[in-house]
Amino acid sequence: MKKIAIIGAGPTGIYTLFSLLKYQQPLAVTVYEQARQAGVGMPYSDEENSRMMLANIASIEIPPILCTYIDWLKQQSKEHLARYGVSDDSLHVRQFLPRILLGEYFRDQFIGLAARAKQQGFPLTVHESCEVTDLQATAEGVRVWAQGEPAAERFDLAVIATGHVWPADEESTRTFFPSPWSGLMEAEIPACRVGIMGTSLSGIDAAMAVVVQHGEFVESADRPLQFRLNPASEALNIVLMSRSGILPEADFYCPIPYEPLAVVTPEALEKAIAAGSEGLLDRVFRLMAEEIDRADPQWSASIALPTLNADSFSDAWFRERRQHDPFHWAQANLMEVERNKREKYTVAWRYVILRLHEAVQEIVPHLDERDSQRFSAGLARVFIDNYAAIPSESIRRLLALREAGVIRILALGEDYQMAIDEDKTVITTRENRATYDVFIDARGQRALKTKDLPFPTLREQLQATGDDIPDVGDDYTLQEPAEVRGRVAFAALPWLMHDQPFVQGITACAEMAEAMAGAISRPASRRRRRLPQTDL
Repeated sequence: MKKIAIIGAGPTGIYTLFSLLKYQQPLAVTVYEQARQAGVGMPYSDEENSRMMLANIASIEIPPILCTYIDWLKQQSKEHLARYGVSDDSLHVRQFLPRILLGEYFRDQFIGLAARAKQQGFPLTVHESCEVTDLQATAEGVRVWAQGEPAAERFDLAVIATGHVWPADEESTRTFFPSPWSGLMEAEIPACRVGIMGTSLSGIDAAMAVVVQHGEFVESADRPLQFRLNPASEALNIVLMSRSGILPEADFYCPIPYEPLAVVTPEALEKAIAAGSEGLLDRVFRLMAEEIDRADPQWSASIALPTLNADSFSDAWFRERRQHDPFHWAQANLMEVERNKREKYTVAWRYVILRLHEAVQEIVPHLDERDSQRFSAGLARVFIDNYAAIPSESIRRLLALREAGVIRILALGEDYQMAIDEDKTVITTRENRATYDVFIDARGQRALKTKDLPFPTLREQLQATGDDIPDVGDDYTLQEPAEVRGRVAFAALPWLMHDQPFVQGITACAEMAEAMAGAISRPASRRRRRLPQTDL
């Protein structure tokens, strides 16, 4: 009986266990989870998130495990849902709900998978509050060292599904948080001047974690959402900032599952890639332009698409938003997307860009260094802005905070400096210098390299190849050096982002899990091409 280790029991680990249970022959599976509970995942844990933080994915988009998310929600009591501000009679498949509630779903599904494993004769061992400290690939298998265990255990395959990597709690201070998940949830933030780097959902979530300590959101039938600031917290002043100062748009209505593309097909991309790295980005952009023009010729004309290229398209995409106050734009955008949702109307240009990002991602490992940098600075920003549209409720909360005089947005420009002192953080731009009593860095996950791996022996094995990033096959198994090949499946998100910049979603977790489960019975059919060393 083959022995499999799953290191990390968040969404990727859960979907991996789910995929393994489809295997014809029983497997002995051991799950290691450093958190208190297996089957939740850091982005959905009640220890790392407040009830105000919304998941940026709806039930209709979540690959089902033992049951769909919506069916699980309908099984919950009215009282339980009410704790999260959710009404049982308003549940629907396109709803954005608190992250913690989604974490409960994953935990419940994990427990169900454990029961299924027992029924199918799959020996399953789960270690909770147990950190894996090292791995070593050998000719006999993978040795895994775990905290509190007297010796290493040997496995035929180790699946590294460690998820996001944020700075450790100890790097935080009472005045500086290197991420929203570095002790912010437990911290008492005084009513002071708070700076938040990042204007996407992570930045907005960080703001919510602060404001709930100083007031409450109130909504009535005849009045829009309001924020009531506690009288003792009048000194609270939050500044959201980024280079552009642009807010994300609200999530928009579109058909799911996605409709196929007409021009940017797998065959067309293969042909473009086969023509070589030189000029690849520009060849694919021309295909994109044709796809966009077919989908929405009116919008294509409005941005003068025939005059644009892979570099200038980003400027055209954000141009109108940059010309307006971000809160005014957010209000107008909110009204538009809510109307479209009621009418089930799809904005064609938004939808085509959404479908294009997954297709175009396939070319990223094949770009030369110059085009990788161009992609990062241009099209990648468009795609991220489009697919990372945020829940309407998050926009409503932002608008309520602005109306209450609690929050504002600052565009830093490209040239700014951040100085972190013991009791304050100073941001200096060309125009001014601002000091913040508390500062939160909410710019999201950064791509990491082999040198950042937390497993010393495996890190040394991979570094011996001379590669800065792990070399993985299409089933996500490590390919080099020879002793790791086929023995370690590598689904640690920050190390995959170099050539898969959009790999972070739950759907990606499910796809990776299915691919890795296949590694038990067959070797990788091909290697992924290594990406030149640029940071996306």
